[in-house]
Amino acid sequence: MFLRGVEGGPQPSPWARAIEAMQRTGQDYPQIWHLFAFKPSATEHLARFTQEILREEAPLKPGFRELIAAYTSRKNHCPF
Repeated sequence: MFLRGVEGGPQPSPWARAIEAMQRTGQDYPQIWHLFAFKPSATEHLARFTQEILREEAPLKPGFRELIAAYTSRKNHCPF
């Protein structure tokens, strides 16, 4: 992580709990979760936006949109 203060300063939130769970099991997770856990109230709109883009009614099925996101993340060397 590039911002150690963000990574080391999570606020109580579902994001912080998710990070802890993933770390306990040794699984990779998206590093943006640290930002979500650091400022949950400031990033909740981004989480809602992402879910709506990936899951709401649209010409492309949600699975195909997730596949595009996963492919893009892979090309950018980011875990999805």
